[in-house]
Amino acid sequence: MNPFETLRFAFGGLAANKVRSALTMLGVLIGVAAVIVLLAVGNGSSQAVKDSIEKLGTNALTVSSGGGFGGSRSAATKPLTVADAKALADPAAAPHIESVAPETTTSQTALYEGTSHTVGQVVGTYPAYFKASNSKMAKGDYFGSDDVLGSRKVAVIGSTTATDVFGPADPVGKKMTLGGTPFTVVGVLATKGGTGFQDPDDVVVAPLPTVQNAFTGFGAIGQILVQATSADATTPAQSEITTVLMGRHGIKDPSALDFRVSSQASLLTTQADTNRTFTVLLGAVAAISLLVGGIGITNIMLVTVTERTREIGIRKAIGAPRGVILGQFLAESTLLSLIGGGLGVAVGIIGSHVTIVGIKPVIIPESVVGAFAIAVAIGLFFGGYPANRAASLRPIEALRHE
Repeated sequence: MNPFETLRFAFGGLAANKVRSALTMLGVLIGVAAVIVLLAVGNGSSQAVKDSIEKLGTNALTVSSGGGFGGSRSAATKPLTVADAKALADPAAAPHIESVAPETTTSQTALYEGTSHTVGQVVGTYPAYFKASNSKMAKGDYFGSDDVLGSRKVAVIGSTTATDVFGPADPVGKKMTLGGTPFTVVGVLATKGGTGFQDPDDVVVAPLPTVQNAFTGFGAIGQILVQATSADATTPAQSEITTVLMGRHGIKDPSALDFRVSSQASLLTTQADTNRTFTVLLGAVAAISLLVGGIGITNIMLVTVTERTREIGIRKAIGAPRGVILGQFLAESTLLSLIGGGLGVAVGIIGSHVTIVGIKPVIIPESVVGAFAIAVAIGLFFGGYPANRAASLRPIEALRHE
């Protein structure tokens, strides 16, 4: 029997049990689609975090409270303060640092002419924050040092905040109430974009003393954003930060730091390792669906062999060789996985264009090819046992089967 005849018989066998065949292909479809979509979600999450980190610039450093990832924490942990930030801004102590911006962050509700919006981030900081965080201006201007010294109630807002609070109106020069305190909008930041659980454009940036006086108090600050003089100066700048803060916090042992300094390079490396593990985990979960689909193929083919035992006996009795019987049932199982896998690829690609929990999936081409190839291999592997069982039947026993 030539290959075309084998395929014709295989299609005929599948068509004879349409519902059963459709359910089997559905299992393969779900498995392939799950692999493609879940790996795309993992890749999209990784890309979103990478983009957010890179937008800060290659010479940005972040100082935050808490011990280092690998070391022990100091017994007497001291929070970061504005005085720590001012010490880091001393060129004599830290010549490789260009600017320093202490930050305190909270969340407040903004009101304007009856419109209410909860702002994800209200950041109190210094003007150096805008350059260090690579924040560009779309309208208006940044606030300045005089605004900080005078604790003026002025604010620069993100594009999402501008749209949600002011709608189509130009926010610059208008007043909004933030947590009960009136603020005059002096500028609107350019859209940064990005995906994830927190919108980087839903932000209000105001002078640090103003935010401390209105919302957070004048105690500890959340973190300090530092800009090195250049990308090559980040390593010596990191050493200078460590030296200055160890002296201010009275720390002798470098392994007992009560703060940590993160560069964009280290964040990217940590993020890459984390997301690689996350993506592998998602792929492993999705692969279970493919395995279930393969088991479904085995069950369906075993039922098919049982139902067609007399047909097999007749074909063998009139001279059909073992290879023909084996080829027919292997062709049927492979067709099930081919069709199911092809439909799964289509569903997976379509599904990867839908934003999932704030993450825009990014398809990995290798996952599409790999998922489809694995689906076909599963059809061959899991269809092998039923096909071999059919081919091994003795004609006389097959003809006696009821």
